[in-house]
Amino acid sequence: MKFRHACVLGTFALGLAAHPGSAAPELAYQLTEGQNLNAFVRDGKVAAHMLLRSGRDPRILVAFPAGNSGTGLWFDRLEAAATWRLEVAPRPITLRDARGRGLYGIRAVASIAAPHLRVKGAVLSNVRYLRDYELIAKAPPEIATPARIERDTLDYRRDRIDGGAGYQLSLRVLDGRLGPGGIDAGADGRIRLEITAASGEPALTPLGGGALLNASAASDPAARRALTFLSYREKFLAGSWRFNTYFGRDTLMSVRLLMPVLQPAAIEAGLSAVLARLNEGQVAHEEGIGEFALLTNRAHGRAAQGDKPDLDYKMVDGTYMLAPVAAEYLLHRVDRAAARAFLARPIQHALYPRKKFTAGGLLVSNLRGVVDTAQPFAQRPGIDRLIAIKDGFNAGQWRDSDNGIGGGRYAYDVNAVFVPAALHAAADLFRAGLLDPYLEQGDREALERAATLAGAWRKAAPPLFEVTRSTGDVRAAIQTYAAEVGVPAAPALAALPGGSVRFHAISLNADGSPVPILNSDEGFALLFGDPAPADLEAAVTAMMRPFPAGLMTDIGLLVANPVLASPDWRAKFAPSAYHGAVVWSWQQALFAAGLDRQLKRTDLPAPVRATLAHAQTTLWRAIKATRAISNSELWSWEWKDGAYRVVPFGAGRKDVDESNAAQLWSTVYLAVKPPR
Repeated sequence: MKFRHACVLGTFALGLAAHPGSAAPELAYQLTEGQNLNAFVRDGKVAAHMLLRSGRDPRILVAFPAGNSGTGLWFDRLEAAATWRLEVAPRPITLRDARGRGLYGIRAVASIAAPHLRVKGAVLSNVRYLRDYELIAKAPPEIATPARIERDTLDYRRDRIDGGAGYQLSLRVLDGRLGPGGIDAGADGRIRLEITAASGEPALTPLGGGALLNASAASDPAARRALTFLSYREKFLAGSWRFNTYFGRDTLMSVRLLMPVLQPAAIEAGLSAVLARLNEGQVAHEEGIGEFALLTNRAHGRAAQGDKPDLDYKMVDGTYMLAPVAAEYLLHRVDRAAARAFLARPIQHALYPRKKFTAGGLLVSNLRGVVDTAQPFAQRPGIDRLIAIKDGFNAGQWRDSDNGIGGGRYAYDVNAVFVPAALHAAADLFRAGLLDPYLEQGDREALERAATLAGAWRKAAPPLFEVTRSTGDVRAAIQTYAAEVGVPAAPALAALPGGSVRFHAISLNADGSPVPILNSDEGFALLFGDPAPADLEAAVTAMMRPFPAGLMTDIGLLVANPVLASPDWRAKFAPSAYHGAVVWSWQQALFAAGLDRQLKRTDLPAPVRATLAHAQTTLWRAIKATRAISNSELWSWEWKDGAYRVVPFGAGRKDVDESNAAQLWSTVYLAVKPPR
C-alpha cells in the first residue's frame, strides 16, 4: 500500500460534533473471542461494531448496520504475535463532509505492542467487500481508497461511487511515528492510535427496550445486548461483523425461537421484512444494499436502478419456513383482531416500492407457491419430485457452504420437515379464515388441497432419507475416524447398540442415494413436526451418542459427524469447516426447543419420554458449560488433557472463516430456557 502526503483531507471537511446522546451511549459493550477484541456501540443514528484482530495478522475493522457498510485496514504479517489493548472504548460521533452531509461513526483509542505496522490493504465500502478482502485479499478497483498522511494522521476517506455520502477511516498516531512506510512503535515498544471510523449510509431505526422484549425474556445481559444491537424496525440483522443486514432464513428461525419473549411489534417487524422481499412467493436469502447494490446493478446492465437492493433467491429453505412461523404467530400468539390487522398492513416492497401490497396478499403468494411446488411429489412420490437445491448451486439451506450437505441435491430438513410443515400451516391458516380477503379463486382451490398434500409428504418423504448400518461396520468406522481427529473411541463404542444404527442422511444425491453424515437437523423435525414415537426415539438416540458415534461432546452438540462418510468427505467436515464437526449455538437451542415441545406430547410411551428427558438434561449441561461463548455464531474444539476444549472459530490457521461475535439466532436462549 502506497501512501500519499496531502495538506487537505480529500473532499471532506474537518467538521466534528459530539454525538447528541448523553455521556453514556444507549448500548455499549465489549467481548473478546480468540484473537478478536470486539466493541459494540449504538446510540441514535450511530451503530457500529469495532473489531481489533490480534496475533501475527493484525487488522482494524469497523462495521456499520447502516447500509451494511464498513471500513477495514489490514496490516502485513508480523514476526511475532501482538495483542491489541482498547484504552478508550468507542464513542459515537457525528462528522460532516465537505458538502455538510452527516457521517455517523465512532472514535476510540487502542494500542498494540508491535515494533511496526505496515499497511497491507484498506477497504471502505460494503461489508461484503470487506468479507471478500478478508478471504482472498481482493476488492473491486472502483472502491480503491488512497491513503493520505497529514502530519500524525493516516487517513482514508471518499464519497460513495455514486457521489453519495461515503466513508472514513482515520488513524491518529498518539505514541509512535508515522511515515510513508507505515507506523513504527515509540520508545516503550507500543503503537498507540486514535481510531475514527464513520459511514454516510442511511441509518436504521433502533428497536430495543420495551419495544423488543417482554417480561418473560431471560435476564441474560450478553444475549440482550447482542439482540439489541441486531434489532431494527426495518429488519433484524443476521450477525456482526460479517452479516450486518437482512437474511431471510436467519430472521424466520430467530423470530420463531424468540417468539415467546418478543413483543408483537418485534415479531411483526421480522415477518414484514421477509414479506417485503418476497419474489413470486419465494423468500429472499440475503440482500445486497448500499455500494454493493450499486456495483452489482452496474455489472448487470442495471445502472439506472442505482442502489436498488440486489436480492438473492438461491436458497430454498426459507420459502418453506415462512408459513409455519407466520402461522405460529397469527394462530397461537395473538388474537384474531390483531392477526387481521397485521395481514391488512401495507407493505412497501423492496423490489417494487411503487406498487401496493399487503402482508396478507404477500403471504398468500408464498402459500400458493408452496402448494404448487409440493403437488408433484404428493401425487406420485419419487426422488426426482423432491425439492432440490437450485441448479448451479451447491447449497440451498442453512448449511450454505459449498460442502455443507455433502454434495447432495435434496436436503433432509427441506423435504422431510419444512415442506410438510409449510403445507400443514397453509391448511391451518386457510381453515381459520384469516386469508379470505386476499384469496382469488385459484388460491382457494390450492389451499383446500394443502392438508392432503401435507399428509402425503409426512408419510413418504422422511423414509427416503433413512440410513441403516450394522453396528459392526459403525464400530470399525469409529475406530478409524477417532484416530484421524485425535479423540478417544471408547465412549463412542460403548454407546453403540446391538444390531444396527439408524439415522437420517443429511441429504440425498441426485440418484437418491443417501449422504451418510449424521447431523443436527433432526432438531427441525422436533420443533416443526410430530414424529412417530419410535422414529423420535431413534433420532434423538442417534444424536445424543458420544462423538464420534453421535454428535454429543462436553462443549456442545456438533452439527455434523462424517464418521460413516468417505475419507474425502471426512476431511471436508473437519472441525475447521464452517459446517463441519463444529458447534453452532442456535442448533443447540433448536434441539432444546424441540425436545421441550415433544415432551409436552401426551402420546409418548414412558421409555421414549425417558430418552427425551435424559437427552434434555445432557444437552443443557453442555449448553451451560459454554454460556460465555453462546451468543457467538459457532465454535470449534480440540481434545486436550483428556477433555474437549472450546476453540473460537477463526482462531486457527486452518479455519475457513471466523465467527460473528454477535449472531441473531444465537440470542434465542432469551426464550429457550432450561427445564425447571
